[in-house]
Amino acid sequence: TASFSVMGAICKADGQVSNDEIAIAKQVMGQMQLSPDQKKAAIALFNEGKKDDFPLLDILQQLKREIGFRPNLQRMFIEIQLYAAYADDVMHPEELRLLKKACEMLRFSQQEFTQLDAAIRAQFHHQQSGQGGKPAGISPKDAYAILNISKKASDAEVKRAYRRLISQHHPDKLVSKGLPEEMMKIATDRTHEIRQAYEKIKEERGL
Repeated sequence: TASFSVMGAICKADGQVSNDEIAIAKQVMGQMQLSPDQKKAAIALFNEGKKDDFPLLDILQQLKREIGFRPNLQRMFIEIQLYAAYADDVMHPEELRLLKKACEMLRFSQQEFTQLDAAIRAQFHHQQSGQGGKPAGISPKDAYAILNISKKASDAEVKRAYRRLISQHHPDKLVSKGLPEEMMKIATDRTHEIRQAYEKIKEERGL
C-alpha cells in the first residue's frame, strides 16, 4: 500500500506524471506478479498518491509502525521509490525533497540514502543503456557504484561490500523479516544486479 501510493506522490512531485514513470510503476507491478485484482488495487493506490491532498505523512507514519526498525525493509521501500524518481532519467528537486522526507520519517540515514541513490542511479543507467531494450554489459564505473564502493577499494573491501549487499537483499531473509512475498522478485532482481557488478569488478581486477 505504501509502496504504490508514495510512488504516485513521487512521480507527481515535479508537477506531472510522465509515460516513463507510469511504465516504471507497471514494471514494478509486473515484477511482483500481481493478480488482476492486486494490479487494479495497486493502480488505484498509485492514483491516490498523485492527488494534491494525498496524506503522505500519515501513510509514512503507518508504514513506520508496520515495519518498525527493520533496515532491510526500509531500504527496499526507498529503493522502489528511487526507481520511480529516476524513471524519466532525472531526479527533480521536489522528488528529492519527498524522498528525504520519507527517509527522515523512517529514520533511514542520509548517508545510506546518498549511497543507495548512487547505486540505484548506476543500476538504472545500466538497465537503460542497452539496445533494443536489452541491457548492455555493465560498466566498471556502474559496477563500483552499485556496490557502493570506490574504485580504490581493496580486494577485501570489494568482497565485504558484495557480501553485505547480498545479505541485505537476500529474498528469503527479507521475507522472514516481513517483506510481502509479492516483492520477492524485486529483491531477486536486485541481487542479480549486485552479482553482475561483483563479477565485473573481479573480471576487471583479474581476480
